[in-house]
Amino acid sequence: MSTLVSNRSGLGSDDIGGLLLSIVAINLIGSSGVVFTSPGSAWFQSLTLPWFYPPSVLFGIVWTALFTLMGIALYLVYRTPDSKARTNALALFGIQMVVNVAWSPTFFTLERPDIALGVIVVLFGLIVGTIRWFRVVDRRAALLLVPYLLWVGFATLLTASIWYLNAPF
Repeated sequence: MSTLVSNRSGLGSDDIGGLLLSIVAINLIGSSGVVFTSPGSAWFQSLTLPWFYPPSVLFGIVWTALFTLMGIALYLVYRTPDSKARTNALALFGIQMVVNVAWSPTFFTLERPDIALGVIVVLFGLIVGTIRWFRVVDRRAALLLVPYLLWVGFATLLTASIWYLNAPF
């Protein structure tokens, strides 16, 4: 896949509204999973967590930063000229956001780390695909998603460890 060249290489003052809208929208959509997140629940408190499980406060900070980067990346892709690559990139971004939000209710509400592990593995693959398509449209947008991929890789390890440490085998 080759990189498309955008007519506009930088962000100008006319981009501020769209950029802010994109950042806020992605933070709202992404944080919607918080409704299902209950680390204080009796079920979660009963779990054996891996030694490398970070402090709970870190999750909100990291996800806010990641959703902000994702909002910027989304806007960079959205503002490029219409193309098949742009359409594919935006569609894949939307799909991965749905899967991202699905992880919390799967893990916390259903109390199923095993299924949540499957969800996050799918999410990881979708992020890799999204980065590839974003790179075709705007290399900067692809690079902005790399911290997200790294964090989801870490979250995959956490989910797998929690499942393994608490599996009934």
